[in-house]
Amino acid sequence: MGKVQGRWHGGTDETSAACHASGPLTDELWQAIISNNGDYNSKFFYAVKSTGIFCRPSCKSRMPKKENVLIFSTAQLALSANYRPCKRCRPTAKKLPDQEWVSAITEYIDTHYNEKLTLEVLAEACLGSPYHLHRTFKKVKGITPVAYIQETRVNKAKLYLAQSEIAVTDIALFVGMPNISYFITLFKKKTGYTPTEYRQLNY
Repeated sequence: MGKVQGRWHGGTDETSAACHASGPLTDELWQAIISNNGDYNSKFFYAVKSTGIFCRPSCKSRMPKKENVLIFSTAQLALSANYRPCKRCRPTAKKLPDQEWVSAITEYIDTHYNEKLTLEVLAEACLGSPYHLHRTFKKVKGITPVAYIQETRVNKAKLYLAQSEIAVTDIALFVGMPNISYFITLFKKKTGYTPTEYRQLNY
């Protein structure tokens, strides 16, 4: 009798969770959350009391209310407070070294080059922020992700042109560049030839 019970939110005891929290939600940390800043992924995790889930700062899940957010310095502390890891940003997954992360990004591009690819798409698929992904990719490979996407698409197009009679407009679609004018312009910029000229020389 007389014992104060913590309120439960999404299966998490609020009093217990507050005891495990690592510090206050400062303006800096809140800004990192609302901007999905991947540079903070190694610095803290945040939990949402109304859902019982915790995330990385870069997570693109629905924006929580500020008053529902708790800060944890490690994923283990969030787990100890009975929060569940977000299935979208996978905060308990092992952080890859830059070289391995860029290899994973490169593999994703190599596999999905024929789809719509933007920094935002890559960042969401590869668990980071667009800014951090762009900066890390360029540091490791020496070119930007966009430049790598363009090179990959042009190289695939060169194979189609040299080994098939598929129409240029269809090849542009096959390599993820439905705008035929842009495809021709980019192809000539990268190779020195239009797609038709390249085919005449190599088919």
